[in-house]
Amino acid sequence: MTARAGVPGLRRFLAPRADPEPVERCELCAAEVPAEHPHLVHAGERTLRCACRACALLFTDREDGYRTVPDRYLVDPAFVLTDAQWDALQIPVGLAFFLDSSAVAGVLACYPSPAGATESELDLDAWADGVGAGRLAALLEPDLEALLVRRDPATCLLVPIDACYRLVGLVRRYWRGFDGGAEAWERIDAFFGDAHARAREVRP
Repeated sequence: MTARAGVPGLRRFLAPRADPEPVERCELCAAEVPAEHPHLVHAGERTLRCACRACALLFTDREDGYRTVPDRYLVDPAFVLTDAQWDALQIPVGLAFFLDSSAVAGVLACYPSPAGATESELDLDAWADGVGAGRLAALLEPDLEALLVRRDPATCLLVPIDACYRLVGLVRRYWRGFDGGAEAWERIDAFFGDAHARAREVRP
């Protein structure tokens, strides 16, 4: 399994924001957008673009070029991942997100770090026997959604892909020292708390 830092085309999205935050605009029509706004994904180019709600609606059902990132959150309360299954993924940290990427025709694992998102192509057997065996993996929308997994406590959420990069941005901005520091973990915990509050439980 190979790993590399950063995701092409997403560096602007991951860059630490200056204070005060600049005005954000739709990258299609230049309209001002609020802090929380839709995004468009171009699977082939692996890019994310900010969009106003009107422009996002134009690309909701498109299958070519840009597509609108959905806003659904799902959680599997029965999710179980053993130490052996996690170790087989060869991810050196206890936090990662997994996406089915049409650009690489396979599953990618990305984990946040102070340098941004570090990306790995997964061994498909390790994926199929672990995270990929869960109920949420069968519901995952390629390129647009990801499975966000926290090792301790064992948690699996299906989230929009832009939410994962917001988490990466938090880690990049607030991580201090070897263990991250109290503020970084408070913000990570708050991020997961918000994701759980939005999520609908899936049942057998």
